[in-house]
Amino acid sequence: MVRKKSDAPGKALMKADKAAVDAAAPYRRTLPVRILSRASELGDQPQLMGIAGGVLALGLIRGDKRLAGAGARMIAAHLIATAAKNFVKHRIDRTRPRSANGKDGHRVKPGRSEAKEETSFPSGHSAGAIAVARAFARDYPEHRAAALGAAGLIALAQIPRRAHYPTDVGAGVAIGLAAEAAVAALWPVHRDGGSSRGFLSKAAETKATSRPTGKISMKVMGIRNSGLP
Repeated sequence: MVRKKSDAPGKALMKADKAAVDAAAPYRRTLPVRILSRASELGDQPQLMGIAGGVLALGLIRGDKRLAGAGARMIAAHLIATAAKNFVKHRIDRTRPRSANGKDGHRVKPGRSEAKEETSFPSGHSAGAIAVARAFARDYPEHRAAALGAAGLIALAQIPRRAHYPTDVGAGVAIGLAAEAAVAALWPVHRDGGSSRGFLSKAAETKATSRPTGKISMKVMGIRNSGLP
């Protein structure tokens, strides 16, 4: 009896998941959803890595530390998000909405299936898109709305195209945010004249500038000592 009560919220959530996907199903073949679906492919792993790598390359070519830093953080956030979502996918099985059959086809269950249609949870598109967009927005806060808006559309598009359930998308978004937050904690953004530097480069700079100060102090002490009677 206790087990049934504890399972109730989960079952209700799964039921709401299925209801949301079923409600969006009639619009799957409409032109707006097809356009959105095609655009959402930018959230796939190769495309996101291409975008992030392009930002890094452009920053290096232009000698723009801020842009290069943003590209490097985007790559790091994407790699961490991908590793995290794969870790979960390889331990939880869930049939994608477009392939689910029967009343329990939408259920989440423990498993290690590697079949694409059985690894709906969590949404990799959502995780990667949010991680990359958030990393870019951290270096370019003036473009935060556009970056996160685009990532949000990529995530939400997974529902009407029947690639994921809402909870798959929500979990993917959470993973993306956590991945980018980890990168930001390990590699914080510091602006100096428009450039972005990580904590490693800042520490190296501090070490380099501290050495001449020590030598100058020794020379000053020597001069003072030589003048003593």
